[in-house]
Amino acid sequence: MRGFGSDNHATVHPELLAAINEANINHAPSYGTDDWTESANKKIKSIFGTEWQPFFVFNGTAANVLSLGSHLESFHSIACADVSHLNVDECGAPEKIAGVKLISLKSHLGKISVDTIEEARIRLGDQHFSQLKMVSITQPTELGTVYSLEELRAIASYCQKQGLLLHLDGTRFFNACINLDCEAPDIARFFDVISLGGTKNGFMMGEAVLVKNPERAKVFKFFRKQYLQLPSKTRFISCQFARYFTNELYLKIASHSCSMAKLLEQRVHEIPFMEILYPVESNAVFARFPKKFLKKMREKYFFYVWDENDFSVRLMTSWDTTEHDIKGFYNQAVELTREAPL
Repeated sequence: MRGFGSDNHATVHPELLAAINEANINHAPSYGTDDWTESANKKIKSIFGTEWQPFFVFNGTAANVLSLGSHLESFHSIACADVSHLNVDECGAPEKIAGVKLISLKSHLGKISVDTIEEARIRLGDQHFSQLKMVSITQPTELGTVYSLEELRAIASYCQKQGLLLHLDGTRFFNACINLDCEAPDIARFFDVISLGGTKNGFMMGEAVLVKNPERAKVFKFFRKQYLQLPSKTRFISCQFARYFTNELYLKIASHSCSMAKLLEQRVHEIPFMEILYPVESNAVFARFPKKFLKKMREKYFFYVWDENDFSVRLMTSWDTTEHDIKGFYNQAVELTREAPL
């Protein structure tokens, strides 16, 4: 069954699968002291900058929670968008595991702004109130939109002036680079810690946390161990990152995912009963259509209902989405229109 449910649903990219197979030879030192991890570290630094220290973990929730917990005290709070994965889809892990408080900010098109952050920066020094210490943004956002470099600069400048740390949930980081036609450092330079996605970008599993502050980097490895995220066979995660950053594979995957989303957007515009809800700036297309078509539309090409109140849906493309998939989805919609006219 093919579909547009999530880029998590996609197969493993053959080059990344090959990298795992190639790493599956002989014995190798454990806990990240192997050659594959050293290679991945060097390549990440070459892409993002030598100031960044990478750490590999199993999954995205862990990457986010570790990013927070390793930089904050238990009396600190983090401001994030109301629709962010951190706030909606981490099952309370930041509060439970990191022991810090989330402050949900009203977003527009998935984004927060300096004004909304400022509204949350209250009761400073009040021992009865959690102290705001970090802002977390998602790039691209949960709605598939992208912060411009100007928007990032404004938030980063505000955070620096107010002594706030800035975290990036970058699970689809390079999709934003494709949209903005920029290099990784153009985005990364604004942040103190980055959750860098792997799984949604063709990996079998594995994510990375990039830490900028050298003092935080020195202690991060202890947090990673305590948070149950130190892989003993790290080579099978890091070898994927090493291959991902070889011959610009990371850009090829991001470019394909985004181009397929734009093609899907074009076809959705041609479907009478579907309405595009947000700008398509990454690999997500949000749309709304009548409930009566939902079951039939999901029979061949699965996707998720985003909001059950208005039956808006999310259609995600991935590295292995094809033009044939999009044509099939469109043809199915056309056939339904013939069977049950609006």
